[in-house]
Amino acid sequence: MIIKKIVLSLAAFFMLLSCTGASKVETGSLLWKVSGNGLEQPSFLFGTHHLVPISFLDSVSGVMDAFENTEQTVGELDMSNMASMQMKIMNESTMPSGVSYDSLLSPEDAALLDSTLIRLLGAGLKQLGTLKPALLSNLISVTLYQQYYPSLSSGKSLDQYFQEEALKRTRPVIGLETTEDQISVLLNSQTLDRQAELLVCMVKHPELLKKQMDELQVAYHAQNIHALRALYEKEMPDDPCPSTEKEKNTLNGDRNRKWLEQLPAIMKEKPSFIAVGCLHLPGEEGLIEGLKELGYRVEAVN
Repeated sequence: MIIKKIVLSLAAFFMLLSCTGASKVETGSLLWKVSGNGLEQPSFLFGTHHLVPISFLDSVSGVMDAFENTEQTVGELDMSNMASMQMKIMNESTMPSGVSYDSLLSPEDAALLDSTLIRLLGAGLKQLGTLKPALLSNLISVTLYQQYYPSLSSGKSLDQYFQEEALKRTRPVIGLETTEDQISVLLNSQTLDRQAELLVCMVKHPELLKKQMDELQVAYHAQNIHALRALYEKEMPDDPCPSTEKEKNTLNGDRNRKWLEQLPAIMKEKPSFIAVGCLHLPGEEGLIEGLKELGYRVEAVN
C-alpha cells in the first residue's frame, strides 16, 4: 500500500504545485476557448486543481459542454498506465548508495522528521529512509492536505477524470510530458542537500503549509486564477522556506514553453480539451498569453 500511495501522491503533489499561484488576463475564469489562427474548430483550455473532488465541476459554467465539443483530451501526463508509472517512479525515488538522512540532517532534524512521518504515515525513517527528500515532502504535503480537507479531497483528480471520460468515448488522450519528464523536475532538479533543506523547513513550519493550503482552497473555489498566480508569486519577507526563481521557472515557465511548441499541431489535428494545472494558465509566461502571441484568439468562458 505504501508504494501505491507514493505513486499517487507523487502525481497529485506535482500537479498540486501546478496550481499554487498579475497577469494580463482580463478575467479570472478557469475555462478558456482557443480559436482562430487556422483552427477549423475551437479547442478549450481548463485549469485544474489536482486534489479537489469531481463535484467541483458542477460549479464551472460550460466546462462539460466544452469537453463534449472536443475530439481528444490533452493533459500534463497520460495517466492511463499507472503500473508503468509506479515502476519508473520507484526506480528514481531512492537515494544513491552511501547517502542517508544521517548524512543530510542533524540528529535533531532527523528525529523530528522521523516522528512526523510516523505520526502522519505510520512509518518512519526506518521504513522510508531510502526515499529522496523531495518524495517525502510530497507524501507529507498530500497527507496533510487530505487531513485538512477530507470532504474536499478526491481519490480521482480532475485530470484523471477527464482522461477516463475521453477513453470511454474512444477519444485519444495525449500527454504533454512523459513520466520521466515529471520525475526529472520533481525528484532530480534539486540537489539532495537542497531537497533535505526544504523538507526539514516544511516539517518545522506546518502552520505555513496550512496557511498556503487555505489560501489555495479559497482562490481555486472562487475560480480566480489571478489570486492563484499571486499566491505563487507572493514573496513573504519572513518566509522560512522560499523557492528560488530558478526553481519556480523549472516548475512552470520552462514547461509552458515546451507545451506551447506542441499545442499548435495538437489543436490543428483535432479540437482538444486541454486540462492542466491552473497555474500554467495566467502570467506573461502562461499558456493564455503564449497562445495569444502565437496568433490564437483566447477568450474566457463564463
